[in-house]
Amino acid sequence: MTAPIHSTEFAGTRPDFYRFHNGEKAPLPFASEEYEARLAGLRQIMREAGAEAAVLTSMHNIAYYSGFLYCAFGRPYALVVTLTESVTISAGIDAGQPWRRCHGDNITYSDWQRDNYWRAVRSVTGKDKTIGIEGDHLTLMQRGLLDAFLSPRKVVDIAAMTMRQRMEKSPDEIAHIRKCTAIADIGGYAIRDAIREGTREIDVAMAGRDSMERAIAKEFPDAEYRDTWVWFQSGLNTDGAHNPVTARKLKRGDILSLNTFPMISGYYVALERTLFVGEVDEASMAIWEANIAAHEYGMSLLQPGISCAEVAYKINDFLAERDLLQNRTFGYGHSFGVLSHYYGREAALELREDIDTVLKPGMVISMEPMLTIPDGQPGSGGYREHDVLIITENGNDNITGYPYGPEYNIVG
Repeated sequence: MTAPIHSTEFAGTRPDFYRFHNGEKAPLPFASEEYEARLAGLRQIMREAGAEAAVLTSMHNIAYYSGFLYCAFGRPYALVVTLTESVTISAGIDAGQPWRRCHGDNITYSDWQRDNYWRAVRSVTGKDKTIGIEGDHLTLMQRGLLDAFLSPRKVVDIAAMTMRQRMEKSPDEIAHIRKCTAIADIGGYAIRDAIREGTREIDVAMAGRDSMERAIAKEFPDAEYRDTWVWFQSGLNTDGAHNPVTARKLKRGDILSLNTFPMISGYYVALERTLFVGEVDEASMAIWEANIAAHEYGMSLLQPGISCAEVAYKINDFLAERDLLQNRTFGYGHSFGVLSHYYGREAALELREDIDTVLKPGMVISMEPMLTIPDGQPGSGGYREHDVLIITENGNDNITGYPYGPEYNIVG
């Protein structure tokens, strides 16, 4: 391990980049063997693409292959992988934290000269090499700087191949996701307990978030804590799945949407449920029960060997028979892993008509049908149920525990 550089060593020189290995390595979300297995998969991808080095720039891929989840704040970050090295590239503002929280080596770049980031990257890749990049993340400006500093012989896009690697979870990842999903349930129960007529959306949301953060700190005492959140919506605000929380006060008969999202070491899971305050009218009950029926039917379809498109078309037919297909608002589910509401997406594992991926054991996917009835119509509002399921050799394993349906979710 290189000794830390102290401020006195900078007298007379201002290095473009340096190694600030400050303190000992912290416990990472997974064992070193897990990261080495992931890197072995990445190097196989590189060999197949003809890449001698990969410059990964997204939060999700850097976290997946190194354990380090960066905070960009306008600065570029990278994980540079060759056939022998794995090096995170981080900004000086972060000091030794990226070193402590990554698997492998770390280089810090300084801001005393523009583009020291690319000089640090070049120190690992060298020049005149075939470079693998994430074409869906590298900006046009940064691509121009890559060309200027690395003088690559060729650039190949490996983003889709890395995404496919992330889609198939290891046993350790599945164990981690199980714990995350149990914490989402804790948030759901706390939200249910906080629902009262006259209570604001924001107050209910905070109850759910606080309960999850306490549970995360207990279950993962060595982790870094960030990004756990709740969307709790009521009335008209339920019409979109991603509508932010407001200060609207709950009224009797309101439709509610409960959404908890614990984030642990870059891993995202979700719990989503429809509820009502105190009572539910006949028209709303009919829509709610129809969406639950679609949810249960959809979960029964999640079996190894079926394609995402097949699942989507079958649920489409189910809803069309009930004259509700026009009220569907998005796809029926998606992959879980290293992703968040502002980074990552395993788009090749989404339950949509245009996705031909075949489900395999080890994939983790949600079932989450949603129906939106416009304001002013009987049963107006957004109805959504969401469970997380692991695809197994013989079917699926539903790891969401919080109940759905009217028996438990007419509250307040």
